[in-house]
Amino acid sequence: MLRTRTREGARLPAAPATPPGRVLLLGGTSEIGLAILAALQLPAQTEVLLAGRDEARMATAVRDMGCAVRTLHYDATRLDEHEKLVSAAFESGQIDLVISAAGILTSQDRLDADPLMAGQMVEINFTSHVTTLLAAASRMRERGSGTIVVLSSIAAVRPRKANFVYGAAKAGLDAFARGLTDALHGTGVRVLLVRPGFVIGRMTEGMEPAPLATTPAMVGAAVAAALQSQASVVWVPPALRQLAIVLTLVPRPLWRRMRR
Repeated sequence: MLRTRTREGARLPAAPATPPGRVLLLGGTSEIGLAILAALQLPAQTEVLLAGRDEARMATAVRDMGCAVRTLHYDATRLDEHEKLVSAAFESGQIDLVISAAGILTSQDRLDADPLMAGQMVEINFTSHVTTLLAAASRMRERGSGTIVVLSSIAAVRPRKANFVYGAAKAGLDAFARGLTDALHGTGVRVLLVRPGFVIGRMTEGMEPAPLATTPAMVGAAVAAALQSQASVVWVPPALRQLAIVLTLVPRPLWRRMRR
């Protein structure tokens, strides 16, 4: 198999010449996850597995796809069921592409008043990805091929007081994805880490967009393009990469004064 080096020196499997035969979307109603599927322009013979909890919303998503779609019940908070879910997904054939998109966003004010809610958000935005992706990676490693897409965030770079619980969860997920990338090095399994900025969509409805804001469609297009390259990390928009460097250099007293 042809392999090339990324900018960071990591060797990754070459992008597949053919589209994936089977795709698993963890977070079956995620706007970004569904936008990635749309951007991939999957052929009719591709089978998509939507794993989520909202059956009605997944049913609506199914109608908009031009390929075979099956739904699986997936509750991100039921960690003890995730191995069984992944087994069911792989049971009828190898999964070529896993998109890990489960996530929620709750205001820091509400989390301050409800520590249990804060813990549940961390469980959904971080821990559920660990349990599902370790199970999926194990099966892909056995076959020696496959791609895993992990949705991180600019919030992972340096958590802010305005949303530090969310930022902490994304920071954990980001570190996990980078570690998973290293653990799978040389196995034929690829991990693509996606770091979008503020995404204007259902999850951020009513919030004032931050600088360099993006949309689910823009993230989807960027991921689809990255899957055809040798990238291991994709920033959306690309200028966010430079902004992230600047954010790490802001003195802490000034960082504490930031409104958002």
